[in-house]
Amino acid sequence: MNAHDRDLTGADIASLHYGDGDFVVLKPGRYVICAVSRVKIPIEALRYWNPALQEAYATPADALARWKEMQS
Repeated sequence: MNAHDRDLTGADIASLHYGDGDFVVLKPGRYVICAVSRVKIPIEALRYWNPALQEAYATPADALARWKEMQS
């Protein structure tokens, strides 16, 4: 186990409220989980989210995939 694999309990997962241009940390943590790809997104790298769905996305492609899914 290395330093990046310490999160066995989920204690490092943050809880956020996603707004229209920013987010508010409700529960501190190191990362959130992408709603599409399920990858960990470090809080400092979080750039894409949907305030209506309250979801985070790792990449623009993930955000687009969710948007297309919601249009069907």
